[in-house]
Amino acid sequence: MSQFRSERDSMGEVQVPADAYYGAQTQRAVDNFPISGWRLPPAMISAMGLVKYACGVANRDLGKLTSSGKNPLDDPQVEAMLLACEEIAAGKLGDQFPVDVFQTGSGTSSNMNVNEVIANRATELAGGNRSDTEKLVHPNDHVNMGQSTNDTFPTAIHVATALEIENSLLPALRGIHTALAEKAAKWDKVMKIGRTHLMDATPLRLGQEFSGFARQMQLSISRAETARDAVLELPVGGTAVGSGINTHPQFGHRVAMELAKKTGIPFIEAINHFEANAARDALVQSHGELKCIAQTLFNVSNNIRWLGSGPRCGFYEIQLPSRQPGSSIMPGKVNPVMCESMMQLSARVMGNDTAMTICGAAGSNFQLNIMMPMMCHTILESIHLLSSGTDSFVEFCLDEMEANEAQCEASVEKSLSMCTSLNPLIGYEQAAKLAKEAFNTGQTIRELCRANGILPEDTLREALDPWKMTEPQE
Repeated sequence: MSQFRSERDSMGEVQVPADAYYGAQTQRAVDNFPISGWRLPPAMISAMGLVKYACGVANRDLGKLTSSGKNPLDDPQVEAMLLACEEIAAGKLGDQFPVDVFQTGSGTSSNMNVNEVIANRATELAGGNRSDTEKLVHPNDHVNMGQSTNDTFPTAIHVATALEIENSLLPALRGIHTALAEKAAKWDKVMKIGRTHLMDATPLRLGQEFSGFARQMQLSISRAETARDAVLELPVGGTAVGSGINTHPQFGHRVAMELAKKTGIPFIEAINHFEANAARDALVQSHGELKCIAQTLFNVSNNIRWLGSGPRCGFYEIQLPSRQPGSSIMPGKVNPVMCESMMQLSARVMGNDTAMTICGAAGSNFQLNIMMPMMCHTILESIHLLSSGTDSFVEFCLDEMEANEAQCEASVEKSLSMCTSLNPLIGYEQAAKLAKEAFNTGQTIRELCRANGILPEDTLREALDPWKMTEPQE
C-alpha cells in the first residue's frame, strides 16, 4: 500500500500522506512554512470546529446546502458534515492540523486545513472514501459555504479567546482571590511593620496587607471579564472584505446565535462588518486587560517573595512551603520557586502585549489584518500561562503558606516610624528629633520617651499602641 495519495486543488495535484484527513492546500502550507514547529493551539482548532458547525447549521436552516449550485448535499451528507465539525470541536483528529503559526497572515492555510479535514471526515462518515477524487462533501463548496477566511478565522480567534477566559482564566483568578482573602481573614490579628520605599513605615496587620492583595485579584477578575466581553462581536458574515458577498443576509446573525447557544457565551454578529473584518482592535483590547492581570500577578508574587525572604537574614514574615532544593552548591537552601515561576510567566505575557499591539496596528491594512495567526497564538498562550500559572501558585504556594507571627511582631516595636502617632501630641519637628536620636542610640521610641519624660505613661501607652495605628482614630 502506498504511503501517499494524490489530492487536488486549484493549482494541481499534491502528494499527501495516505492516512491524512487533510488535503492539498494543507500539504502546500506544510511545505511552504517549515518555520517554528509551533502549531495553532488546540483551543483554536476546537473553536474553528465550533464555527464551522455553526456555519453549517445556518446554511442548513437557510436551505443553502441542499440546493447549492453544482453539488447539493442530501440530508445524510449534511448531518455527516455537522458531525465531523463536532468531532473537531471536541478535540478529535488533533494530529491533522500541522500548519505552522507563521503562515499566510489571514490564516487561509489553517482555514483550509480545517475545511479539508472536515470534508474528508464527512465524506468518510457519509460512506465515501477520503482518497476519492470527487468528495461527497467539498471543503470549499460545502464546508466553507458563505464564508471567507477573512471573517471566519478571526471569528474563531474571538470564540477561542472568550472560551479560554471563561473556562480557564476566570476560575483560576477566582481561586487565587479566595486563597488570598482566606489568608487576610486568618491573619487579621498579626501585627507587623509596614514598608514604603522598602523602608520602615507605620504598623499594619498582616491580614490588612493580604486584603490588599485579595482586592487586586478581585479587580483582576473584573478585568478578565472585560477581556472576554471585548471579543463578543463576531466578524462572521462579512466574507471577503466586510460586504457579505456570497452569503445570505441572515447568515452572520444565525451563526452568532448558534455559537452563543453552543457555548453559553453571548456572542453577537458584528455591528459593522467592515470594522470587524479589517481591524483586530478587540483582540488588542482583550490582551491589554491580560497584561494588566499579568503585572498584578507579578506584583503580588514578588511581594510574597520579599515577605518570605530569609530565613535568618531577610524579612521572613511569612513561611513559604519548601518545594525543592534551591542550590546545587549551598546545602539546605530553599528558594521561592513558585513566586519566581509566576514572575517569569507574567513577564512573558507583558512582552506578548507588545507583539499584540504591533500586530493590531501594523497588521491591519485596508480590509484585512495579515498577522492573525500570530495574534491567535499569542493571546491564547497568554491566557494559558496566566491560568495554569495561577492554579499552580495557589496549590503549591498560597495554600501551604504560613505567617511567622513572632517575626512580624518583633519588628513593630523597633520601628522608628512609631513616632508618627506622636505628631498630634508633640509636633512633627520634635517627633523627627526623637526618631533620629532613637536611631543613633539604638533605643526604641518608647524607651526614649520614657527616659526623657516626653509624655505621661498612660498617654504614651495609648499613643504607641500598635493596633490603634492600624486604623483611623477620631
